[in-house]
This record gives sequence, structure tokens and C-alpha cells, in this order.
Amino acid sequence: MQVTILLYILLQKRYFTAIFVMDTPSLSHLSADNYDHIYEPAEDSFLLIDALEEDLALLQNMKPSVCVEIGSGSGIIITAVAKALGRSSCYIAIDINPVACGVTQRTAKLNGTDVEAIRMDLMSGFHWKNKVDVLIFNPPYVVTPSEEVLENKVYGDLTRAWAGGKRGREVSRA
Repeated sequence: MQVTILLYILLQKRYFTAIFVMDTPSLSHLSADNYDHIYEPAEDSFLLIDALEEDLALLQNMKPSVCVEIGSGSGIIITAVAKALGRSSCYIAIDINPVACGVTQRTAKLNGTDVEAIRMDLMSGFHWKNKVDVLIFNPPYVVTPSEEVLENKVYGDLTRAWAGGKRGREVSRA
């Protein structure tokens, strides 16, 4: 009896793993020059895709109308979500960096999805109270002096993508 139940569980897990898979989007269109201006996807990006994949069945059952990513960078995360959930949702990417907005839209297009990229600081200009079904944010978390976070609001350079300030949480507390 225990062997049969274990086999059933293993088959079920294998079956669901085959169905609920998120493809990592292609970034073949990006050059070294692009990465001078945007955050290059690293371990944290791929871990976030893995975490979203773990909840993909839940996300699919939610049937979200609006999915938003704050700080889209290369667009790899929002594009992975758009590929997995399909065209029934509206996908919005927000980034303060205009280069990142352009790259995000190119990433989505290359991967056969539609993502609207908006240049904005966090959700400062977003007034859709209770209208976002899925909100994704991989905030800058590297511990840096607070000045790096504040200065980059003026200059908007690449440091803004990873500078988290004291204790690495200043941006997520803003």
C-alpha cells in the first residue's frame, strides 16, 4: 500500500512538473553595451523565476487581469510570466531607467509576448487602487551607503538597480 501511494505521488509530481514550467526568456538581442545601462540577470533573477514557477498553477488559476513588475531591468521576469500565463492578462513593466524600458519591450517582443513598459519611480504614478492582480518586485538589496540610493534618484545610473542603502532595505521601505 505504501509503495502504491508513493508511486502515485511521484507520478503526480512528475506530471505536474511537466505541465507547470516557465521558460526562461531569450536575451540574445542584448549586447555588452546594454548591460552597461541595465541590471544583467543574475542568480536572484533566476531564483525569482524558479519561485514564480513553483506557484505557476496558483497564478494560472487566479486568471490575473493585470500583472505588474517593478524594476524590470532586462524584462526577463515579466516576459517569463507573460509567456507562462498567455495573452489573457495585461503585462506592465515599470522602471525608472529609460534604457531598461526599451530593453524590456524588446525582450518581450523577441519572446512573442506583449509587455507595456512605463518609465516611473516604483509605483509613484500608478493610481490603480486594488486593480493589480500580480505585483512582482525584486528590490535592490545590496547594502550600500544611503547616499548611493539618494544620489541615484538624481542620476539614475546602473547603481540604482542594486543599491539598497543601509541594511539593504531602503528602496523596499520607500
